[in-house]
Amino acid sequence: MSVTIKDIAKLANVSHTTVSRALNNSSLINEETKKKIKEIAKELNYVPNYNAKSLVLHKSYTIGLFFTSITQGTSPNFFFDAIKGVNKSITDQYNLVVRAIDSYKEFSSINNKRFDGIILMSQSDDDNAFIYHVIAQGIPLVILDRDIDIESNNVVNILSNDKEAVFNAVEYIIENGHRDIAILTGKKEFKSTAKRKEGFVNALIKNKVQINDEYIVSGNYSLDGGYKAMQKLISLSKPPTAVFCSNDDMAIGAIKAIIDANLSIPEDISIIGFDDIKFSAYTTPSLTTIKRKIEKISEIGGEKILDMIDKKNIEKEKIFVETDFIIRDSVLDLK
Repeated sequence: MSVTIKDIAKLANVSHTTVSRALNNSSLINEETKKKIKEIAKELNYVPNYNAKSLVLHKSYTIGLFFTSITQGTSPNFFFDAIKGVNKSITDQYNLVVRAIDSYKEFSSINNKRFDGIILMSQSDDDNAFIYHVIAQGIPLVILDRDIDIESNNVVNILSNDKEAVFNAVEYIIENGHRDIAILTGKKEFKSTAKRKEGFVNALIKNKVQINDEYIVSGNYSLDGGYKAMQKLISLSKPPTAVFCSNDDMAIGAIKAIIDANLSIPEDISIIGFDDIKFSAYTTPSLTTIKRKIEKISEIGGEKILDMIDKKNIEKEKIFVETDFIIRDSVLDLK
Protein backbone atom coordinates (compact mmCIF):
# COMPACT_ATOMS: atom_id res chain seq x y z
CA MET A 1 0.00 0.00 0.00
CA SER A 2 1.37 3.45 -0.89
CA VAL A 3 2.37 5.99 1.75
CA THR A 4 -0.07 8.88 2.33
CA ILE A 5 0.30 12.26 4.00
CA LYS A 6 -1.70 10.86 6.92
CA ASP A 7 1.09 8.31 7.51
CA ILE A 8 3.65 11.12 7.50
CA ALA A 9 1.44 13.23 9.81
CA LYS A 10 1.22 10.40 12.36
CA LEU A 11 5.01 9.98 12.50
CA ALA A 12 5.63 13.74 12.61
CA ASN A 13 2.88 14.22 15.22
CA VAL A 14 1.24 17.00 13.19
CA SER A 15 -1.99 17.36 11.21
CA HIS A 16 -2.20 16.13 7.61
CA THR A 17 -2.91 19.75 6.62
CA THR A 18 0.48 20.76 8.06
CA VAL A 19 2.16 17.96 6.10
CA SER A 20 0.47 19.08 2.88
CA ARG A 21 1.54 22.67 3.43
CA ALA A 22 5.09 21.69 4.32
CA LEU A 23 5.51 19.55 1.21
CA ASN A 24 4.25 22.48 -0.88
CA ASN A 25 6.72 24.89 0.79
CA SER A 26 3.98 27.00 2.34
CA SER A 27 5.22 30.10 4.19
CA LEU A 28 2.74 29.22 6.95
CA ILE A 29 4.99 26.38 8.15
CA ASN A 30 8.31 27.11 9.86
CA GLU A 31 11.53 25.79 8.30
CA GLU A 32 12.30 23.33 11.11
CA THR A 33 8.93 21.62 10.75
CA LYS A 34 9.25 21.58 6.93
CA LYS A 35 12.66 19.93 7.17
CA LYS A 36 11.39 17.28 9.62
CA ILE A 37 8.36 16.44 7.45
CA LYS A 38 10.38 16.29 4.21
CA GLU A 39 12.93 13.97 5.82
CA ILE A 40 10.16 11.58 6.96
CA ALA A 41 8.59 11.71 3.49
CA LYS A 42 11.93 10.85 1.92
CA GLU A 43 12.54 7.93 4.31
CA LEU A 44 9.09 6.53 3.50
CA ASN A 45 9.60 7.01 -0.27
CA TYR A 46 6.47 9.14 -0.36
CA VAL A 47 5.10 9.81 -3.87
CA PRO A 48 2.56 12.66 -4.16
CA ASN A 49 -0.92 11.77 -5.37
CA TYR A 50 -1.39 14.50 -7.96
CA ASN A 51 -5.03 13.67 -8.53
CA ALA A 52 -5.81 14.37 -4.88
CA LYS A 53 -3.41 17.27 -4.80
CA SER A 54 -5.06 18.85 -7.81
CA LEU A 55 -8.42 18.88 -6.05
CA VAL A 56 -6.95 20.65 -3.01
CA LEU A 57 -4.88 23.17 -4.96
CA HIS A 58 -7.36 23.59 -7.85
CA LYS A 59 -4.70 22.55 -10.35
CA SER A 60 -4.85 20.06 -13.22
CA TYR A 61 -1.09 19.44 -13.44
CA THR A 62 -1.53 19.54 -17.21
CA ILE A 63 0.30 21.76 -19.70
CA GLY A 64 -0.99 22.03 -23.26
CA LEU A 65 1.36 22.28 -26.25
CA PHE A 66 -0.75 23.49 -29.18
CA PHE A 67 0.15 23.83 -32.86
CA THR A 68 -1.77 25.76 -35.52
CA SER A 69 -1.97 22.44 -37.33
CA ILE A 70 -0.21 19.11 -37.04
CA THR A 71 -1.17 17.74 -40.45
CA GLN A 72 -0.90 20.87 -42.62
CA GLY A 73 2.47 22.60 -43.05
CA THR A 74 4.11 21.34 -39.85
CA SER A 75 7.15 19.24 -40.77
CA PRO A 76 7.95 16.11 -38.72
CA ASN A 77 11.33 17.53 -37.64
CA PHE A 78 9.77 20.82 -36.49
CA PHE A 79 7.07 18.92 -34.58
CA PHE A 80 9.57 16.59 -32.91
CA ASP A 81 11.97 19.39 -31.90
CA ALA A 82 9.14 21.43 -30.37
CA ILE A 83 7.91 18.53 -28.24
CA LYS A 84 11.46 17.55 -27.29
CA GLY A 85 12.27 21.09 -26.12
CA VAL A 86 9.14 21.52 -24.00
CA ASN A 87 9.41 18.02 -22.55
CA LYS A 88 13.02 18.71 -21.56
CA SER A 89 12.08 21.66 -19.37
CA ILE A 90 8.80 20.75 -17.68
CA THR A 91 8.96 18.79 -14.42
CA ASP A 92 7.69 15.24 -14.08
CA GLN A 93 4.68 16.31 -11.98
CA TYR A 94 3.05 17.76 -15.11
CA ASN A 95 1.37 15.94 -17.97
CA LEU A 96 2.01 17.31 -21.46
CA VAL A 97 -0.95 17.28 -23.86
CA VAL A 98 -0.16 17.91 -27.56
CA ARG A 99 -3.01 19.12 -29.78
CA ALA A 100 -3.71 21.08 -32.96
CA ILE A 101 -5.97 24.15 -32.97
CA ASP A 102 -7.53 23.15 -36.28
CA SER A 103 -8.87 19.96 -34.67
CA TYR A 104 -11.28 22.03 -32.51
CA LYS A 105 -14.64 23.32 -33.74
CA GLU A 106 -14.89 25.56 -30.66
CA PHE A 107 -12.80 26.09 -27.53
CA SER A 108 -15.18 25.51 -24.60
CA SER A 109 -13.09 22.54 -23.44
CA ILE A 110 -10.00 24.78 -23.17
CA ASN A 111 -10.36 26.14 -19.63
CA ASN A 112 -8.35 26.74 -16.46
CA LYS A 113 -9.67 23.56 -14.85
CA ARG A 114 -8.12 21.40 -17.57
CA PHE A 115 -4.91 23.36 -18.23
CA ASP A 116 -2.57 25.08 -15.77
CA GLY A 117 -0.68 26.63 -18.68
CA ILE A 118 -0.56 26.57 -22.47
CA ILE A 119 2.36 26.80 -24.89
CA LEU A 120 1.31 27.71 -28.43
CA MET A 121 3.53 27.11 -31.46
CA SER A 122 1.73 29.78 -33.45
CA GLN A 123 2.06 29.85 -37.23
CA SER A 124 -0.92 31.90 -38.40
CA ASP A 125 -3.20 34.88 -37.66
CA ASP A 126 -5.97 32.27 -37.59
CA ASP A 127 -4.69 31.38 -34.11
CA ASN A 128 -5.86 34.72 -32.70
CA ALA A 129 -9.31 33.45 -31.69
CA PHE A 130 -7.64 30.66 -29.71
CA ILE A 131 -5.15 33.09 -28.14
CA TYR A 132 -7.85 35.49 -26.95
CA HIS A 133 -9.91 32.60 -25.59
CA VAL A 134 -6.94 31.35 -23.53
CA ILE A 135 -6.28 34.86 -22.18
CA ALA A 136 -9.96 35.29 -21.28
CA GLN A 137 -9.78 32.02 -19.33
CA GLY A 138 -6.87 33.40 -17.30
CA ILE A 139 -4.57 30.57 -18.39
CA PRO A 140 -0.84 31.47 -18.49
CA LEU A 141 0.23 31.50 -22.15
CA VAL A 142 3.60 31.29 -23.92
CA ILE A 143 3.52 31.94 -27.67
CA LEU A 144 6.39 30.49 -29.71
CA ASP A 145 7.63 31.13 -33.25
CA ARG A 146 5.35 34.07 -34.12
CA ASP A 147 5.85 37.76 -33.37
CA ILE A 148 2.69 38.95 -31.67
CA ASP A 149 1.75 42.02 -29.64
CA ILE A 150 -1.05 41.49 -27.13
CA GLU A 151 -1.99 43.76 -24.23
CA SER A 152 -1.77 41.10 -21.54
CA ASN A 153 0.71 40.52 -18.73
CA ASN A 154 -0.16 36.82 -18.92
CA VAL A 155 1.66 36.28 -22.23
CA VAL A 156 5.32 35.62 -23.06
CA ASN A 157 6.51 35.62 -26.70
CA ILE A 158 9.60 33.60 -27.81
CA LEU A 159 10.77 33.48 -31.42
CA SER A 160 13.71 33.46 -33.84
CA ASN A 161 14.97 36.29 -36.05
CA ASP A 162 13.75 34.78 -39.34
CA LYS A 163 13.74 37.96 -41.43
CA GLU A 164 17.30 38.95 -40.53
CA ALA A 165 18.54 35.37 -40.93
CA VAL A 166 17.15 35.08 -44.47
CA PHE A 167 18.48 38.54 -45.37
CA ASN A 168 22.00 37.44 -44.39
CA ALA A 169 21.70 34.11 -46.23
CA VAL A 170 20.57 35.79 -49.47
CA GLU A 171 23.39 38.33 -49.15
CA TYR A 172 25.76 35.34 -48.97
CA ILE A 173 24.32 34.09 -52.29
CA ILE A 174 24.80 37.54 -53.83
CA GLU A 175 28.36 37.80 -52.48
CA ASN A 176 29.09 34.55 -54.32
CA GLY A 177 28.24 36.25 -57.62
CA HIS A 178 24.62 35.15 -58.15
CA ARG A 179 22.07 37.55 -59.66
CA ASP A 180 19.31 35.20 -60.86
CA ILE A 181 17.97 34.19 -57.44
CA ALA A 182 14.66 32.47 -56.67
CA ILE A 183 12.73 31.68 -53.49
CA LEU A 184 10.50 28.74 -52.60
CA THR A 185 7.95 30.15 -50.15
CA GLY A 186 5.95 28.27 -47.49
CA LYS A 187 2.24 28.13 -46.74
CA LYS A 188 0.61 31.44 -47.63
CA GLU A 189 -1.23 31.86 -44.30
CA PHE A 190 1.83 31.19 -42.11
CA LYS A 191 3.58 34.24 -40.63
CA SER A 192 6.98 32.61 -41.11
CA THR A 193 6.36 32.57 -44.87
CA ALA A 194 5.90 36.36 -44.93
CA LYS A 195 8.90 37.04 -42.67
CA ARG A 196 11.26 34.92 -44.75
CA LYS A 197 10.02 36.35 -48.03
CA GLU A 198 10.50 39.85 -46.62
CA GLY A 199 14.10 39.05 -45.69
CA PHE A 200 14.67 37.66 -49.19
CA VAL A 201 13.21 40.72 -50.96
CA ASN A 202 15.05 43.18 -48.69
CA ALA A 203 18.39 41.55 -49.50
CA LEU A 204 17.75 41.83 -53.25
CA ILE A 205 16.66 45.47 -52.96
CA LYS A 206 19.64 46.47 -50.82
CA ASN A 207 22.07 44.86 -53.26
CA LYS A 208 20.24 46.17 -56.37
CA VAL A 209 19.43 42.70 -57.68
CA GLN A 210 16.33 42.48 -59.87
CA ILE A 211 13.24 40.83 -58.32
CA ASN A 212 11.75 38.42 -60.85
CA ASP A 213 8.13 37.40 -60.11
CA GLU A 214 8.71 34.09 -61.93
CA TYR A 215 11.36 33.31 -59.34
CA ILE A 216 8.88 33.44 -56.43
CA VAL A 217 7.18 30.02 -56.21
CA SER A 218 5.18 28.42 -53.39
CA GLY A 219 6.27 25.03 -52.09
CA ASN A 220 3.94 24.87 -49.06
CA TYR A 221 6.75 23.75 -46.72
CA SER A 222 6.58 20.15 -47.98
CA LEU A 223 9.00 17.77 -49.75
CA ASP A 224 6.58 17.31 -52.65
CA GLY A 225 5.90 21.04 -52.79
CA GLY A 226 9.64 21.74 -53.02
CA TYR A 227 10.01 19.16 -55.78
CA LYS A 228 7.18 20.59 -57.89
CA ALA A 229 8.20 24.21 -57.29
CA MET A 230 11.74 23.43 -58.40
CA GLN A 231 10.40 21.74 -61.54
CA LYS A 232 8.63 25.02 -62.41
CA LEU A 233 11.83 26.99 -61.98
CA ILE A 234 13.87 24.54 -64.09
CA SER A 235 11.28 24.77 -66.91
CA LEU A 236 11.71 28.55 -67.24
CA SER A 237 13.51 29.89 -70.31
CA LYS A 238 16.08 31.31 -67.91
CA PRO A 239 16.23 29.22 -64.72
CA PRO A 240 17.78 30.79 -61.60
CA THR A 241 21.37 30.01 -60.66
CA ALA A 242 20.49 29.97 -56.94
CA VAL A 243 17.37 29.20 -54.91
CA PHE A 244 16.58 30.03 -51.29
CA CYS A 245 14.13 27.48 -49.84
CA SER A 246 12.05 28.61 -46.86
CA ASN A 247 12.56 25.29 -45.11
CA ASP A 248 14.84 22.26 -45.47
CA ASP A 249 12.02 19.92 -46.47
CA MET A 250 11.42 22.00 -49.60
CA ALA A 251 15.17 22.22 -50.18
CA ILE A 252 15.47 18.42 -50.15
CA GLY A 253 12.53 18.15 -52.55
CA ALA A 254 14.20 20.76 -54.78
CA ILE A 255 17.49 18.85 -54.74
CA LYS A 256 15.74 15.72 -56.03
CA ALA A 257 14.03 17.72 -58.80
CA ILE A 258 17.40 19.12 -59.91
CA ILE A 259 19.00 15.66 -59.93
CA ASP A 260 16.03 14.15 -61.80
CA ALA A 261 16.49 16.86 -64.46
CA ASN A 262 20.11 15.67 -64.92
CA LEU A 263 21.44 18.91 -63.48
CA SER A 264 24.08 19.32 -60.78
CA ILE A 265 24.18 21.08 -57.41
CA PRO A 266 25.76 23.56 -57.03
CA GLU A 267 27.29 23.72 -60.54
CA ASP A 268 23.95 24.35 -62.27
CA ILE A 269 21.79 25.54 -59.38
CA SER A 270 22.84 26.49 -55.84
CA ILE A 271 20.51 25.78 -52.92
CA ILE A 272 20.08 27.20 -49.40
CA GLY A 273 17.57 25.87 -46.88
CA PHE A 274 16.14 26.92 -43.53
CA ASP A 275 15.92 24.91 -40.25
CA ASP A 276 19.05 22.69 -40.36
CA ILE A 277 17.16 19.45 -39.93
CA LYS A 278 19.39 16.40 -39.38
CA PHE A 279 19.10 15.23 -43.00
CA SER A 280 20.52 18.52 -44.31
CA ALA A 281 24.08 17.50 -43.42
CA TYR A 282 23.68 14.22 -45.33
CA THR A 283 22.28 15.39 -48.66
CA THR A 284 24.56 15.30 -51.72
CA PRO A 285 26.01 17.87 -51.63
CA SER A 286 25.47 18.76 -47.96
CA LEU A 287 22.99 21.62 -47.60
CA THR A 288 23.92 25.17 -46.64
CA THR A 289 21.11 26.28 -44.35
CA ILE A 290 19.92 28.47 -41.48
CA LYS A 291 19.74 26.73 -38.13
CA ARG A 292 16.58 27.80 -36.31
CA LYS A 293 16.78 26.55 -32.74
CA ILE A 294 13.21 25.28 -32.31
CA GLU A 295 14.23 22.88 -29.55
CA LYS A 296 15.88 25.75 -27.63
CA ILE A 297 12.91 28.09 -28.23
CA SER A 298 10.56 25.38 -26.96
CA GLU A 299 12.74 24.58 -23.96
CA ILE A 300 12.70 28.24 -22.89
CA GLY A 301 8.94 28.20 -23.45
CA GLY A 302 8.60 25.29 -21.04
CA GLU A 303 10.69 27.07 -18.41
CA LYS A 304 8.65 30.25 -18.74
CA ILE A 305 5.28 28.50 -18.48
CA LEU A 306 6.38 26.82 -15.25
CA ASP A 307 7.46 30.19 -13.84
CA MET A 308 4.10 31.69 -14.82
CA ILE A 309 2.17 28.78 -13.25
CA ASP A 310 4.22 29.16 -10.06
CA LYS A 311 3.27 32.86 -10.12
CA LYS A 312 6.86 34.04 -10.21
CA ASN A 313 7.28 37.69 -11.16
CA ILE A 314 6.99 37.24 -14.92
CA GLU A 315 5.97 40.28 -16.95
CA LYS A 316 4.97 40.47 -20.59
CA GLU A 317 8.16 40.00 -22.62
CA LYS A 318 9.48 39.12 -26.06
CA ILE A 319 12.53 36.87 -26.29
CA PHE A 320 14.53 36.41 -29.51
CA VAL A 321 16.67 33.29 -29.95
CA GLU A 322 19.42 33.87 -32.52
CA THR A 323 19.79 31.63 -35.58
CA ASP A 324 23.07 30.24 -36.96
CA PHE A 325 24.11 30.24 -40.62
CA ILE A 326 25.54 26.81 -41.49
CA ILE A 327 27.75 26.96 -44.60
CA ARG A 328 28.18 23.59 -46.31
CA ASP A 329 28.59 22.63 -50.00
CA SER A 330 25.41 23.59 -51.87
CA VAL A 331 26.33 27.14 -53.01
CA LEU A 332 28.71 27.74 -55.94
CA ASP A 333 31.03 30.73 -55.98
CA LEU A 334 30.52 32.29 -59.44
CA LYS A 335 33.09 35.03 -58.99
